Amino acid sequence: MISFRAGRKRNTIFDLLSLILPRLLRHANCCTCFMACIDVMIETPRGSAEKYDYVPELHLFKLKKVMPRGMVFPYDFGLIPGTKGDDGDPLDMIVISEFHSFPGCLVKCRVIGGIAAEQSEKKDSDKVIRNDRFMAIPKVSKVFEKIESIKDLPGAMIDELEEFFINYNKIEGKKFKVLSVINEKEALKAIESNKK
Repeated sequence: MISFRAGRKRNTIFDLLSLILPRLLRHANCCTCFMACIDVMIETPRGSAEKYDYVPELHLFKLKKVMPRGMVFPYDFGLIPGTKGDDGDPLDMIVISEFHSFPGCLVKCRVIGGIAAEQSEKKDSDKVIRNDRFMAIPKVSKVFEKIESIKDLPGAMIDELEEFFINYNKIEGKKFKVLSVINEKEALKAIESNKK
């Protein structure tokens, strides 16, 4: 309990903040409590060899494809509701955490960055569109709670995700080209500019 004596001569807002702020930081998500959070709807859970797509007109999920034996989604893969990318679909989000969820699960996440990328618009097409993969950490994650930016992740993890998407697109007869790794500010700006 915080006690604040009214009889003291130096009752300033700074005195009050010096009492409250340390407690807030201890009980909130520490280094992450002031980072922007967004909702992500999971389409395909971590560990799944089946790719699911949300069909907004039906409010259901459909099985899009089954990946080759041994290939699974390394993390939950979902979409950012209320956005629209160059491919006409909501923006993609990789949710990095110690757990897996399920199709349709809405997860409150902190955006940490992403992979700026181009891919073939259709199978065997020469037309290329921008199709970035954004990355986020669930607000409830304990293992990744200190991750504030993509640069805090091991480089090997980013390399593996890039290879996953290159191979994932190759299976569909599409090309996937990584342009760059973007930080959390660039990712949030891109997400904001793609809101519909």
